[in-house]
Amino acid sequence: HVAVLKGGWSSERDVSLVSGAKCAEALRGEGYKVTEIDVDHNVASTLNKLKPDVVFNALHGRWGEDGCIQGLLEVLQIPYTHSGVRASAVAMHKPSAIQIFRHAGLPCPSGSVINRHLLSGGHPMAPPYVVKPLNEGSSVGVFIVQEGDNSPPRQVAAKDWSMGEEVLVEPFIPGLELTVAVMHDRALAVTEIVSESKFYDYQAKY
Repeated sequence: HVAVLKGGWSSERDVSLVSGAKCAEALRGEGYKVTEIDVDHNVASTLNKLKPDVVFNALHGRWGEDGCIQGLLEVLQIPYTHSGVRASAVAMHKPSAIQIFRHAGLPCPSGSVINRHLLSGGHPMAPPYVVKPLNEGSSVGVFIVQEGDNSPPRQVAAKDWSMGEEVLVEPFIPGLELTVAVMHDRALAVTEIVSESKFYDYQAKY
């Protein structure tokens, strides 16, 4: 019996609903008993009543990929797909991930974490640069400020900004964007990402 977690309340809810439905369809096609759960704040109670053998985590973004749901499933002692609590938390929090990458000897762009309201006072560094939320996925809330732009993105300092009081500001590095899938210890094909958008943003991804 597989419980597929999908939806949730992150900025990537809509994509997760689609991913979860397709994963559930594939699992049923392989003969598994599947229950789809649109995750809300009562998910622990729902899982306790359901008592699945395993959880397939199809949640996207915060709370689903950042160690939160993983920690809950550890407490409930339900096996689950996805990385564990620590790996999920570190990978989703960009400054923490960068610190580990640097310690491993990987080159990373210089950058700084600043309060988002400082952007209303002018450019935090010479353009071009990138402004990112600390812990969102799928390029949600990412802005590229180009040379000649008069100001940083106003959306980040706006009252309705919901992605944290601090943001990561890094120099923009032009060049090829490549992705490599890794299964266990084996790297698979190298794929170049080309987008018709300004960059490979949320809309281009999905």
